[in-house]
Amino acid sequence: MKGANGMDALECIETRRSIRGFEEKKLTKEQLTVLAEAARSAPTAMNRQTRRITVVQNRELLEKLRAAIAAELGRPNYDFYGADALILASEAEGALLAVENCACALENVFLAAHAIGLGSVWINQLNGICGRSAVRAVLSELKLPEDHHVWGMAAVGYPAAPPREIRKVGALEWVL
Repeated sequence: MKGANGMDALECIETRRSIRGFEEKKLTKEQLTVLAEAARSAPTAMNRQTRRITVVQNRELLEKLRAAIAAELGRPNYDFYGADALILASEAEGALLAVENCACALENVFLAAHAIGLGSVWINQLNGICGRSAVRAVLSELKLPEDHHVWGMAAVGYPAAPPREIRKVGALEWVL
């Protein structure tokens, strides 16, 4: 089965690349729903489905989150590459395979974004600073439970430029 841009699943996997620059163009509710549902469709440990997906497009809240992260990391120029939206994957601290549950959800977001002609990139700066008061205050505004840790985020939007050339590196070992 081919996606909206004519790609099958394997082609989508092979051609998806991280995008680190986005156009100033709004994503539609329909596009964000596709991405959110892709995230929710990802597997979870023992099918517990305790992971939470939070979609943020509100400019004011994105700026609050950006500023809180920038201050905590001491990186005043920190941003989300101009993405129109963020999709946060969180789970309770100490939950069974929380990192893996969130990573599966985000990979689905990255592939779904590519399949519908959008770009995305993994953002991990919240990992390790979710409990700091300024960051937690913004996460609370985003309605994340107090015990939830954001294990990763997807910045999504329309790519400002074509992705870099496809590279295949890393070990691949066949044992047949």
